[in-house]
Amino acid sequence: MRGKIIKGIGGFYYVKTPDGNVFECKARGIFRKENLKPYIGDEVEISTDNKTGNIEKILPRRTMLLRPAVANIDSVVIVIAAKDPEPDTLFCDKLILSAEIAGIEPVICINKSDLKMDTALLETYEKAGYKTILVSAKNEADVKNLVPILKGKTSAFAGFSGVGKSTLLGILTGEKQETGEVSQKIKRGRHTTRRVELLELLCGGYVLDTPGFSSFEIGGIKADGLKDYFPEMRTLNGKCRFKGCSHTKEPDCAVKDAVEDGKISKSRYESYKTFYDTLKKVKDWENK
Repeated sequence: MRGKIIKGIGGFYYVKTPDGNVFECKARGIFRKENLKPYIGDEVEISTDNKTGNIEKILPRRTMLLRPAVANIDSVVIVIAAKDPEPDTLFCDKLILSAEIAGIEPVICINKSDLKMDTALLETYEKAGYKTILVSAKNEADVKNLVPILKGKTSAFAGFSGVGKSTLLGILTGEKQETGEVSQKIKRGRHTTRRVELLELLCGGYVLDTPGFSSFEIGGIKADGLKDYFPEMRTLNGKCRFKGCSHTKEPDCAVKDAVEDGKISKSRYESYKTFYDTLKKVKDWENK
């Protein structure tokens, strides 16, 4: 019997089958010998006895994230608040880069659009070529703009607490989620989500509320390959004066010219330079 792992607690995996049943399963010992561990989101084959069972086989994964450990995610919906807390574009770009590296589609969702916002935020990500959606969690009809992106897929929601992720998920799943109030002192939400779990969407499909705003990590690439994960820079490949231009210090750089001309967002370029400097410090053996 096939199913999807929707939750894992204390060595037990909860597998939902196409008929809607959920089985509490243990992973066979053979997976430990093969250094293979089941992930939330894995499609698996199980053997069952009443409501319990064993995971017999993990089917090939389409995509995979290591932190948090989830498999077969189709898109990452990165939720930013228009205000309260103030948008953190560096963090948003980090999540986008993590998704790009994993081969997962990033979608930018700007919540609290009922508040006065800087339109440059919307333009930044539209200009980069990403799907960007404005919503207000106070308006359920507004939130339904996300349905075409989520329907029939497995998606992850990511973002700082306080940006409205839990409220959006409550509307989309029909289940009230615990929310994190925004600290008046630092204007950043207090984290509430505690575990990784797939929630079923009313429109069909699953959604993952990622636990912790620092979970996504950048890894597996070298500094010289970073530009390939910025779509607005990929179109300028080969147009710089120097072959292998890093787009940081070299003269006659097409990317730097595009930033000056307003064709590439300055905040995106600043994020690129920050990530480039970080990756330059990573030793080759650390990237394996």
